[in-house]
Amino acid sequence: MKLTDLRGILQYIPRFREKIFVISIDGAIVTNENFANIVLDVAVLRSLSIRVVLVHGASEQIADMAAKRQIPASNLDGTGMTDAATLDIALTAANRLTHEILEGLSANDLRAASCNAVTAHPVGILHGVDQLWTGKVERIDVELLQGLLGQGIIPVVPPLGFDGDGRTYRVNSDGVAMELAKTLSATKLIYVSTLDGLIIQGRLIRQMLVADLDALLEQQKPQFMPESLSKAQHASLACHSGVPRVHVINGRSDEALLAEIFSNEGIGTLIYANEYQQIRRAMKKDIRAIINLTKNSVASDELVKRTRAGIERTINDFYIFETDKNPVACIALHQLDQNKGELACLYVSPNYENQGVGRKLIQFVEAKAREMGLSEVIALSTQAFTYFQSKGGFIEGSPDDLPPARREKYEQSGRNSKVLVKKLVKN
Repeated sequence: MKLTDLRGILQYIPRFREKIFVISIDGAIVTNENFANIVLDVAVLRSLSIRVVLVHGASEQIADMAAKRQIPASNLDGTGMTDAATLDIALTAANRLTHEILEGLSANDLRAASCNAVTAHPVGILHGVDQLWTGKVERIDVELLQGLLGQGIIPVVPPLGFDGDGRTYRVNSDGVAMELAKTLSATKLIYVSTLDGLIIQGRLIRQMLVADLDALLEQQKPQFMPESLSKAQHASLACHSGVPRVHVINGRSDEALLAEIFSNEGIGTLIYANEYQQIRRAMKKDIRAIINLTKNSVASDELVKRTRAGIERTINDFYIFETDKNPVACIALHQLDQNKGELACLYVSPNYENQGVGRKLIQFVEAKAREMGLSEVIALSTQAFTYFQSKGGFIEGSPDDLPPARREKYEQSGRNSKVLVKKLVKN
């Protein structure tokens, strides 16, 4: 999606208006030259009546300051022990970054306020070691945050927590963001990091159901890049706590925030709490989407050209594969006679190739054919016949396998398509 295409953005606005997005920004991104663009993206979100809460980390700044002071910082990411020297550095670094964020927001006419919304208590002694000034989130001041959001003010939350006696604790910013998203019933939790997303064994995860992420964390936890492990763990916790979507994006990429939020494909990693992909019967309003989806394959002669009127006549035969309510693939099942059906118009958007979408659609159509009492499915293909054979279990047949009326249309077309056949076994 081109970000200049307002029609593409407008389809999301009704779903996101007045919803809360929690955006957690790594300290390394706040001082990056692209941070100004991220602030502009936040301004766009606010202009669309999306409520934003900003959280920031400070690990890179703590490491730099510790090195300059020649102090061996004991806790850079808020998960290990924090001694007094590290806490002092963390306070200085966090306050400086909060100020930079407020400056950036002010430069874009955005009202914002730093707040002590996180009540924390000491982690205590773990494995015999006192964690000193490392804290754990105990409570989020929802009333304070909702009050700010209701006035159009962006809360800026540092990686610090406070107890009832006024003591300050260093807390992990990923965990703070997760707790905020959970407590505020946020629609999205977005981690803006220095990586392209969650990376395991050198492979970028594009999108994943939280149950699959849990399996990876249990079975292959050491394979995650260290920089993304905390975000993977907190993404899982957020989804299990009721946050529908968690995104991890690279804050050094231009327009990263908008490109992730306002497009089907996104640019980073999406972890989702429920199966947000679904196959449904097509409706008349989907005819334009079907034509747009398949036009490139029609142009390359991979799919036969279908007119709007032709699709409308057989619209009940078409099915749409949606991602977040946006069509990304289609298929049709035409009944040829009492025993045979034709699988037709299978197309998957290039951005969703190699993700099993085509196979899901084939399996769906086979299930529908069984419901209709059919015993055989036929597919005609000029270029994708090897896919049907290897992925769909079809075998090559001949024009003689087609019922008379369908064979006549086949011969008139002059396409010389291969005829592929699959016998259906009742489940």
